[in-house]
Amino acid sequence: MPRPELSLSTLAGQAPAELDAYWMPFTANRQFKAAPRLLVRAEGMYYHDVDDRPILDGAAGLWCCNAGHARPRIVQAIQQQAATLDFAPPFQMGSPLPFVLAQRLAALAPASLNHVFFTNSGSEAVDTAMKIALAYHRLRGEGHRTRFIGREKAYHGVGFGGMSIGGLPNNRKTFGPLLPGSDFLRHTLDLERNAFSPGLPRHGAELAEDLERLIALHDASTIAAVFVEPIAGSAGVILPAPGYLQRLREICDQHGILLVFDEVITGFGRVGHAFAAQRFGVTPDLLTLAKGLTNGAVPMGAVLASDAIHGAFMQGPTAAIEFFHGYTYSGHPLACAAALAALDTYAEEHLFERALELGDYWQERLHSLRGLPHVVDIRNFGLIGAVELMPRKDAPGARGYEVFERSFRDGQLLVRCTGDVIALSPPLILERSHIDRIVDVLGEMIRATG
Repeated sequence: MPRPELSLSTLAGQAPAELDAYWMPFTANRQFKAAPRLLVRAEGMYYHDVDDRPILDGAAGLWCCNAGHARPRIVQAIQQQAATLDFAPPFQMGSPLPFVLAQRLAALAPASLNHVFFTNSGSEAVDTAMKIALAYHRLRGEGHRTRFIGREKAYHGVGFGGMSIGGLPNNRKTFGPLLPGSDFLRHTLDLERNAFSPGLPRHGAELAEDLERLIALHDASTIAAVFVEPIAGSAGVILPAPGYLQRLREICDQHGILLVFDEVITGFGRVGHAFAAQRFGVTPDLLTLAKGLTNGAVPMGAVLASDAIHGAFMQGPTAAIEFFHGYTYSGHPLACAAALAALDTYAEEHLFERALELGDYWQERLHSLRGLPHVVDIRNFGLIGAVELMPRKDAPGARGYEVFERSFRDGQLLVRCTGDVIALSPPLILERSHIDRIVDVLGEMIRATG
């Protein structure tokens, strides 16, 4: 294979000569390659595109760069670790940083979630949590608990496990029957009763009773775990009514079912605490995380497990492997270095509190978009938000995509679109001036879109 004549820094800063070889994820490849949107560098609140235009990041990359971009402590930690220990095998061997990081995460987590299993992504974290749940029940003599309960409109990654309990039709329909035995709670999105609710919606706590209905149908003795996102991000920022998560916890406790929170999006300050579990006052048995764990700088995920679950595995001969599961890159030294530096940055700059400090202003400015053409709902909590647009007849998703594309091309603003929902999750380092710019540009682009 011939080596490229240009340097890596040159290649990273200009449009590629050919685009066809790269099969892009979750992307309309032919549409994108006809008019590429290429980012070449980033710092703080801004990306820069291939034409060196500053692009305000209204999405924290992909829900992950909570401390903004190219933060010096994180950059330096990765560089130093790459030059010191680039890889260490995680099976029957170890290196110091995974142990240090696990202790730091346990200290941040809700009480009793004191044990950490490292993965490389949120998808892997969810599949790992599913395997932990199955193995836990088997170790306790309840191997008949094999069923999982997910929720409509949920996103739990793209592994076969996560897809099987996820509730997004486009993610499921192409891939056959998936894992057997899953069932679904109804989602909590209710535009008829809750449209334009500031913060948490008033209605919908009663939807937690769906779990009792599914228990009556399947019998509690068959159900291993219930998986929910405290706030469903990828489906368009779907919020729980007050009391909803608490009621799920109560029902799970009554029937010996594990409750798993997927906090890949809500973790690391997005809602004003380290985790949404703490903001909502509900402690799950397992908690999955990724994205903000390393501030998006190096791929990494994790599962936080309770003392009770971990203790069930730590039985039998001490020389026996307790859990036959793991990944080549579990606890990778570079990822651990990035995560530790990210946690230091969050702490030093008090970023977990930013969603509480700015939440009211974020809410006020976001809801100022009410009344614009085609806006049918606005949702917000912490520093996360969504503007839902009326779909065009026979072209669902087209209006949302046009607002997304216009925002980038004309407004120099990066947002997320999921169907006809514009989702927002800016880095936690933003100021009120950034909020004003995000809302003003988004409003302008919505008005310009027919």
